[in-house]
Amino acid sequence: MHLTSQWILASALAMTLLPVHAVAADDKERVLRQMDAAAARFHNTTADFQFKSIQTDPVPDEDTQEGTVYYERSGASFRMAGHIRKVDGKPITKIYTWSKGVLQLYEKTINQITIFKTSNNLEGYLMLGFGASGKDLESKWNIKYLGSESLPDGKVMVKTEKLELIAKDPAVRKNIARVLIWIDPERAVSLKQILYENSSERRECFYFNMKVNGSQDSSVYVVRPEGHPNIITK
Repeated sequence: MHLTSQWILASALAMTLLPVHAVAADDKERVLRQMDAAAARFHNTTADFQFKSIQTDPVPDEDTQEGTVYYERSGASFRMAGHIRKVDGKPITKIYTWSKGVLQLYEKTINQITIFKTSNNLEGYLMLGFGASGKDLESKWNIKYLGSESLPDGKVMVKTEKLELIAKDPAVRKNIARVLIWIDPERAVSLKQILYENSSERRECFYFNMKVNGSQDSSVYVVRPEGHPNIITK
């Protein structure tokens, strides 16, 4: 091929590829700014969930938890609760709560409360996809835009934007190598998340029957054990 022809072909290929990268960057910016606007309007979310923990090596294993999650944000204050009702299809009650920098797990079957020693740095990761603004995500994650995808929310299909997130904090990357998130930027909520702990372990999270800025009973954020529970700290 003549040198001039090669140059023309290379230039044409470059001109074809450049707009794609520009569009991806523009789309990411658009999604993050939509999240900023939605986060300013966000007060709370209630959603049913299904969490699948999957291990592929050394021994393939999978467990499924089902229940309801609650998120509330008021100014700088944030709290969440996860009420697990089924584990692998069997009725089992567990409640996770996060409030004022404290993460707790209540296990009704053994009447035990576990208090996890942590810090407010965890809050930004618990908020992931629920009331977090684009600026919140940018402060903690390196973000890649992966396109649009429609997902079911009950009987309704919702257009979501798929993002890949890599934590900026090396300590977080030790536990979460990367995250894929399918977010509805108009409501600042996610309908699906995949958290990759490593090459052989991941958690797939599906959210549906999403209710944003509805009425909530504040008791869902409080653990009320029966009798005198065993309390341990980790």
